[in-house]
Amino acid sequence: MQPPVISPYQSLVAATPVVHRAVAVDGRTTHYWEYGPADATETVLAVHGFRGDHHGLETIAAHLLGKRVVVPDLPGFGTSDPLPVSDIDSYVAWLTAFHRTLGLDADTVVLGHSFGSIVTAAAVAAGLDTRLLVLVNPIAAPALQGPRAIGTGIAIGYYRAGALLPRALGLGLLRNGAIVRAMSLAMLKSGDRDLRRWVHDQHDRYFSAFANRTSVLEAFRTSVTHDVSEFADRIEVPVLLVAAERDDITALPEQRALAARLRDAELVVVPDVGHLVHYETPGAAADAVLRRMADTPGSRRTGRGTARGAKRGSGRTTRTVADAGEPAS
Repeated sequence: MQPPVISPYQSLVAATPVVHRAVAVDGRTTHYWEYGPADATETVLAVHGFRGDHHGLETIAAHLLGKRVVVPDLPGFGTSDPLPVSDIDSYVAWLTAFHRTLGLDADTVVLGHSFGSIVTAAAVAAGLDTRLLVLVNPIAAPALQGPRAIGTGIAIGYYRAGALLPRALGLGLLRNGAIVRAMSLAMLKSGDRDLRRWVHDQHDRYFSAFANRTSVLEAFRTSVTHDVSEFADRIEVPVLLVAAERDDITALPEQRALAARLRDAELVVVPDVGHLVHYETPGAAADAVLRRMADTPGSRRTGRGTARGAKRGSGRTTRTVADAGEPAS
């Protein structure tokens, strides 16, 4: 593989302390990375999207200045062991156990990107306590319904073939460079040549780091048979939605509909970007998170528990962020 392309955020990422750790969760190893100062008073637990690993949220973590950001590799991706079955209940059980094993509490902010938004929303709906749930590029509507249904069906066939073909052929299909590049091109919106080269390089390097073909197929099925709206009525904590104006996976009207269903939601819309907010505009996402964290203090700062039981929709607001000047640093 060619030497890595220099990140547009290299100076900021290089200045961010990072430690790699591993922990046993229900008998299986989860690898995770801690970004930021070890003595930080506030922690964010961040869950990446489908087929990625912790690298996908590294730039957002670096922009969350002064915070401790914990980013695990999802089971079956990166270097973490796979789950026996990669369904939504298993992911929820894993995230809840990981949270408990690290000694995290309700003051820890929980963040999920894309598929990670489904996992974190399901976990919070099931009782994982947090003072604030942050969903970046949330999967707000069913992928098997509406205009995306045909494309989703084709993708299901692709992953099924990757799992059922002889091992060498199946892995070759799933890790095919041309297909990975086509996926990257479909999601990328920026016209910045250096940024585009770096994003493609990130996908080339980390989009095919999975434990086995079965876990990838099961994870994909989970990602398209569930969405955040399924859990909205059971989420009682404040939610920050960081949506993209040009997201082809979940359109903006669906993001607004999701916000309307949540008890206490703020929708921040990042203009001129698609499903790769974490790569193209991490500063804008991080700024929204930092501001909302300041507006939603935890018990250590207020002496109170997390906010629950608000009247549905009572705190709903919508913002469109200004051009954050990405990439910068």
